[in-house]
Amino acid sequence: MSAPLEFTEGDCVRVIVLSDSPAGDNPLCEALEILGHSAHLLPLDAPVPSGEDPVVVDARAHVLRAKNALARAAASRDSARLAQLGPLGFTGVNESWLADDFLSASADPAEIDARLRIAAARGADRRGAARGPSRLRESGIEIDEGAYTARVQGRALNLTYKEFELIKFLASSPDRVFSREELLSEVWGYDYFGGTRTVDVHVRRLRAKLGPDHEGRIRTVRNVGYQFARGES
Repeated sequence: MSAPLEFTEGDCVRVIVLSDSPAGDNPLCEALEILGHSAHLLPLDAPVPSGEDPVVVDARAHVLRAKNALARAAASRDSARLAQLGPLGFTGVNESWLADDFLSASADPAEIDARLRIAAARGADRRGAARGPSRLRESGIEIDEGAYTARVQGRALNLTYKEFELIKFLASSPDRVFSREELLSEVWGYDYFGGTRTVDVHVRRLRAKLGPDHEGRIRTVRNVGYQFARGES
């Protein structure tokens, strides 16, 4: 059984390597062995196996075929995808390459491990998005992202779009304090021209709709901003 894709430093994983070069001619395979990972070597034109193992495509010699292999991998799986490039390879890559990251052929094991972990996180994000909207439950409050609804102890809250986005954002990081400027940026967007007073108004309305038993979930942190508080107010 292959190791999970969301690996951290020290985990051992199987890495699918698409390459027409023997393992002995590719320093990546040696580096993976040093790191304790295993390389499953396949030809560039081979079908990409199913699963969540990261995929590294060798583009050192056959650039176009490697790009096509990345496209096939992207179409068939949501796992991490990396391209291994030769000394001049970086001059030919652009946003059309369906890779999460790029590896230099001369990358040392530490860099390879770091880039694999970063790419793994991006692959995990894709899988999460593919599973669709989720439900968030925190301190008696249930937030359904797909239906854009929120309930407190089973009671539906009649929220506006921005009120919903605000409570969803705060509840997704409970106990973390956000400044008013951060909330404006994350919930209203960089192109919003209103002032931070907008946040205060929406917080006041949210508290009123949560009711006296739960209004304390949205806590004011003096001189800083707001947080979604767990447990007792």
